[in-house]
Amino acid sequence: MCLSIPLQLVALADENGDFAIAERRQGSALRRERVNLMLIGPQPVGTWILVSLGLAREVLDDRELALIEDALAALAASRAGDYDAAKHFSDLNTPRQTRSPLP
Repeated sequence: MCLSIPLQLVALADENGDFAIAERRQGSALRRERVNLMLIGPQPVGTWILVSLGLAREVLDDRELALIEDALAALAASRAGDYDAAKHFSDLNTPRQTRSPLP
């Protein structure tokens, strides 16, 4: 199973904007990697992106970033034996809008 991780762009790695340096801080640990941006196009420094295996898959807005961070916190909490679905998956506690059935 592949897990995509949110990273924030901190520098461009080439003049075309095809590659960038992105990082994520978790506690005292810093994860930094070179990321291929060809699927999403050039992005400004500071942008949060979803990365899988060194490839940026999508640009994240604040809401998407918060939901993913909650899910990653839930994963870490469950591994530590301290899991609370209501705390970590707040989006599951709100009613979803349903789509109207197709004719």
